[in-house]
This record gives sequence, C-alpha cells and structure tokens, in this order.
Amino acid sequence: MRVFAIAAVLTALLSPVSGARAQGAGTEVDLALVLAVDISLSMTAEEQRIQREGYIAAFRSSEVRGAVHQGLIGRIAVTYVEWAGATSQFVVVPWTLIATPEEAEAFADRLARMPPRRSTWTSIAGALDFAAGLLKSSGFDATRRVIDVSGDGPNNQGRDVTQARDEAVAAGIVVNGLPLMIRAPTGPYDIPDLDLYYRDCVIGGPGAFMVPVRDPAEFARAIRVKIVREVAGLARPAPVIIPVEGFDTARCTVTGRRGWYGLDP
Repeated sequence: MRVFAIAAVLTALLSPVSGARAQGAGTEVDLALVLAVDISLSMTAEEQRIQREGYIAAFRSSEVRGAVHQGLIGRIAVTYVEWAGATSQFVVVPWTLIATPEEAEAFADRLARMPPRRSTWTSIAGALDFAAGLLKSSGFDATRRVIDVSGDGPNNQGRDVTQARDEAVAAGIVVNGLPLMIRAPTGPYDIPDLDLYYRDCVIGGPGAFMVPVRDPAEFARAIRVKIVREVAGLARPAPVIIPVEGFDTARCTVTGRRGWYGLDP
C-alpha cells in the first residue's frame, strides 16, 4: 500500500511537467520567449513590484496581443523565470501557449497570483544557461527563440557572462536586455553604466537590442515596447550609445571592488 501511495505522489508531481512537454511537442509558434527576471537582493521590494506589474500589464495590453495575432502562425510560447545567483533560477510560470486575448490574460493572471521571491548574488550567466536549457527542451517548433533578461547589476557570480551569451547565440538564440538603472550605484558590484555593460557583455544574436530603464515611470512602457518588438520580430537597431571615457568593452567580469569591472587575482 505504501508503494502505491508513493507512486501516486510521484505521478501527481511529475504530471504537470509531462503535460507541458506534451503541449510543446511539435507545436509551431512564431516565438519561444523566456522572460528572465532579476530577483537579487539589490532589487528593492518596490522595484520588484514595479517590475512584476510591468510584465503583467504588458500581457494585458492590446499592443502585445496585437503583435501575437499578426505573426505568421499567430501564437507564441512564453515562460517567466526569476533568477539571482548561479544556482538560483525559478520557473514562476511554465511554458504557456498564447494565441488569443484570453490566453494572454490567463498568463498575466497566473503571474499576478505568484508570490514574490528574493535571493542573493547576480548571475546573468546562470540565468542565460538556465533559459537556454528551457528553450532546448521546450519541444516547440519556434521560428525564433529569444531570452529577455532584465536586471539591475552586472554578472558577479558563476562563469563569464560572455561565454554564456556566446553559447546561446551559437545555438540560434537571441538575447535581449532590459538594464534597470533606476537608482545610483551604491553596492560593491554596481557599475555606473549598466546599459553599456548589457550592450557589450549581455545581448547578442541577429537583431538583438536592449531598452534601458532610468525612471520607475518608464518601467511598464519599456517592458511593453520590448515585448512587442520581440513578438513582432522587429529588427530595428537599438539607439546608439556612446561609451564613456575609460570604458573597456573587453572586460566583462566584475571585480569585488566598487564601480568597474575586470578580473581579480
């Protein structure tokens, strides 16, 4: 009897995963999109709230729904992931097919019901590796595969972010960025020009772009604009950003010292 009880519990735990895989198996979509969202301790509770609400509002917006409808296939697959350190990645909303306004609303509702979470460190490399794995195993036949990574700091744990980025791009994945620059740098790993860091160290692939956010009031609109561009497959170049004096684009590994990046001994 105990064996049967254990088997029943395992079946209940594994069935949602199996169902998600079965849903994705061979299903054609215009886009398979991983929304990879920073929940490191450098994010304040207010920033996390604004960030979450921005994604919820985006999928409730007519702009995002219209972009989905205008695709050649007319549907996308989306999953929402939160990340922090090298081993801290959490699937908040699993792969979800969106083709209708009702399905977009259901995705937003499910995201709105999930409790917030926080964790230590900032491993963009870990987030990219995890997201690339989700895309590889999704089973969806996607015309485009995109990782949308947002965060308020540089990679400070795990392997080099450029290695993770380059491997994702080599696998046919586009990496876009949403650097959050709402507060002035204060922590030991903060850098003053996170937009430049994302441009040179994080984003990559054909048509890759980023949308820097410098004011909380811009957040919801920035997320909406970014997702519309990703869903619609728009390849307009990102705005030109002039590097500040002394910016070394060849160094993308953060030191333990405040304010810049390089490689500690």
